[in-house]
Amino acid sequence: MNERILAHFRESAELKAKAGAVLAQPIADAVELMFSALSNGNKILACGNGGSAADCQHFAAELVGRFERERLPLPALALTVDTSILTAVSNDYHYNDIFSKQVQAFGQAGDVLLALSTSGNSANVLAAIEVAHERDMRVIALTGKGGGTMTKKLLDTDVHICVPHDRTARIQEVHLVTIHALCDGIDVALFGEDAND
Repeated sequence: MNERILAHFRESAELKAKAGAVLAQPIADAVELMFSALSNGNKILACGNGGSAADCQHFAAELVGRFERERLPLPALALTVDTSILTAVSNDYHYNDIFSKQVQAFGQAGDVLLALSTSGNSANVLAAIEVAHERDMRVIALTGKGGGTMTKKLLDTDVHICVPHDRTARIQEVHLVTIHALCDGIDVALFGEDAND
């Protein structure tokens, strides 16, 4: 059992080292996109299922609360948290509409949609991307497994951060590091280098 546990740590560490070299530029592009939106008074909406839903909430909490420094709250919404909206839309319409309806309601031109799907094939996330484009929003996609169907839905003006791995757990672990890198990058872009850096 100990060896099996150690294998998880080794595989995770190896992937993070490999992924960093591949993902640094798209993450930097995503920071620039989010910085531009936030500095112009826009907001970030985030959606995903399961572990990705938890990542959406984690990201929004870091922006509204704080990441590693005291600063003003930043506008970010996880579209995964309102059980009344989620259950009403899935009951009255379809589960695939739970995020797209919220993007229609809350999204505005200039906002950013952070779309998480480890496979790139989550139908409700894909629907949210379509509505975001209709509303002149930009999209930052966090995927893995080659990006799936999402690669066909993204525009040249969007940013795709695709973890080079096929195992869901490992992809989610890199997504978490990516979220922290995004939060740090946003803080530095908006408020400058921290005195402790």
